Amino acid sequence: MDNMTKLQRSYTMSKIRSTETQQEKKLRSALHKQGFRFRKNVSTLPGAPDIVLPKFNTVIFINGCFWHQHPGCSRAVMPKSNTNYWEDKLKKNIHNDKKNIEHLRSLGWKVITFWECEIKNKFDDVVSRIRMHFST
Repeated sequence: MDNMTKLQRSYTMSKIRSTETQQEKKLRSALHKQGFRFRKNVSTLPGAPDIVLPKFNTVIFINGCFWHQHPGCSRAVMPKSNTNYWEDKLKKNIHNDKKNIEHLRSLGWKVITFWECEIKNKFDDVVSRIRMHFST
């Protein structure tokens, strides 16, 4: 059972950002400091990637652990109320992620996905992965 009223839940959900999240800003700042230039939230590409590095033909998605159901992450819990809605919604998100990644790869793009918990808790590892990806 939900412990919030419909109005409280609506207000809470309205505060969740889909772009310009703290994790996006943090990763973009690190990329910029390393000399990378990029475009953000390119809506003409499948899935509107969060970061596009045209010079390297690479896109980066920064996925929220809950919204994209990060396997094994404590933030990827299924809500206890309105479970049918949430199961359908979250499965659709995962399906769309896979479809968009396949489409991008078929167009010749390299795709990197980072999870919000990685950027929040293991940022040095994220930066290392970026360096490794572009050093080859």
